[in-house]
Amino acid sequence: MAEPGKTPRLIGELASEFAGTMILILFGVGVVAQVVAGGIGDHDSIAWGWGLGVVLGVYTAGRLSGAHINPAVTVALAVFKGFSWRKVLPYSLAQIAGAFVAALIVRWNYTEVLAKADPGHTIKTQGVFSTLPGNGVLPVDTWGAFRDQIIGTAILLFLVLAVTDLNNTAPGANMAPFIIGLIVVAIGMAWGTDAGYAINPARDLGPRLASFLTGYETAWRDQYGQLYFWVPIVGPLIGGVLGAGLYQLLVGRFLPIAEPEPGRVPTEGER
Repeated sequence: MAEPGKTPRLIGELASEFAGTMILILFGVGVVAQVVAGGIGDHDSIAWGWGLGVVLGVYTAGRLSGAHINPAVTVALAVFKGFSWRKVLPYSLAQIAGAFVAALIVRWNYTEVLAKADPGHTIKTQGVFSTLPGNGVLPVDTWGAFRDQIIGTAILLFLVLAVTDLNNTAPGANMAPFIIGLIVVAIGMAWGTDAGYAINPARDLGPRLASFLTGYETAWRDQYGQLYFWVPIVGPLIGGVLGAGLYQLLVGRFLPIAEPEPGRVPTEGER
């Protein structure tokens, strides 16, 4: 039998991760659907839509779970920040579930627009839900995309740790979610060409499954017919650990220990 209070707390954390990731995907996949299928907006709209989705998702889940909303973040925190390994799989499943439900909502809401833009639900609009090498257009192969996902997620985790490390110059006045959102905007603007900057296994796998179940028969493959779904899962998991490790190696281990703020409650990732 679980200790009193333990199970409800974990349930709350998982619900928080589900909700935070759902908010992220509602805005992220939603903006891609609007640009690709609706013809409204451009690449900058997508970069800002994803970034603001991160901001709102982190504000949603921050207090209860630390707002990982990304299995790559969860694994990296377990490796370097003492996050409980027993929570890694439950957190990841909650994140994937949140992304899946959000993608179903987007798919339902954009039913008519997607059908008009791509009646056969082909590779033309598959990128609304899941990423493709070279965004389905440019000559990037599987391994180029895999490299890209490692690098992009390494950048993400390096900077997330820099922003949230209380021993560093962490943002004040609860501004960390906004800064993390700007990190994602910057990655989208600078690192979105080779693989669509998934940098989050849940962000890609949940919507990919939703698209497959709603008519996108080629959802697991890229434009070359190769099995591709594993790239935005494995690449970010490797890149996240590398990025967090580099931060610890180059910056974190040299910082003096900061005194905790009076009355401040540490987040789950800091415990």
